[in-house]
Amino acid sequence: MLAIRLSPELEERLGRLAAKTGRTKTFYAREAIEQHLQDLEDYYLAADSARNPGREYSAEEAKRELGL
Repeated sequence: MLAIRLSPELEERLGRLAAKTGRTKTFYAREAIEQHLQDLEDYYLAADSARNPGREYSAEEAKRELGL
């Protein structure tokens, strides 16, 4: 369980969207959090890969590894 406080403006926007679409505010809050978490995870994974590069593959090696 998670409780968050939203600004009145954000609460109003969320409420209008929920009313217009017939979905709940919880649905949109969950969707927004899931999407943002995915974006952050992708960002940090990419940043970590840039700081700590692994083995580099030629195009031919990559094709061979992937069975292409």
